[in-house]
Amino acid sequence: MTGRALFEQIGEIIRGSTPTALGRPHVHVRSNGVKAWFGDPAPQREHYEAQIISADIAPGTRTCAIEIGFHAEHRDEPDNQAALAHLLTTETAWRAELGDDPVTGVFLGRDTWRRISETWPDPDLDDPDVPFDIGVRLVDYIRALEPHRRRV
Repeated sequence: MTGRALFEQIGEIIRGSTPTALGRPHVHVRSNGVKAWFGDPAPQREHYEAQIISADIAPGTRTCAIEIGFHAEHRDEPDNQAALAHLLTTETAWRAELGDDPVTGVFLGRDTWRRISETWPDPDLDDPDVPFDIGVRLVDYIRALEPHRRRV
């Protein structure tokens, strides 16, 4: 399964598995990914995302990779760095939930954005479990990071 159908399924997993205490997630599906965020219904510059990325920006990948995690995509690099720095103040807590796989720092393919994400190289997108695996992992990021992201 590829494209929009894959990410529609992942979107349903996000909607059904996100803790109600965080509020209703807004979900935007496209052919190569899905974004989720909270609050304002307009797409937000800070969001959770699962997407297909090309091998040229995913080290150790032959065909493509799935990237899963949190993105800060503000227009100004200092705003992105501030969003990441804020989450890094609670890294010990969210690492206890997410483990060692998340990489923090510069976004893959755009050095002014920031991320806390992991990549899955060369996934079998025809595996019937892949939407579930991706969706559950993205919800793991939401559960682990969103409570800390909201702290001011």
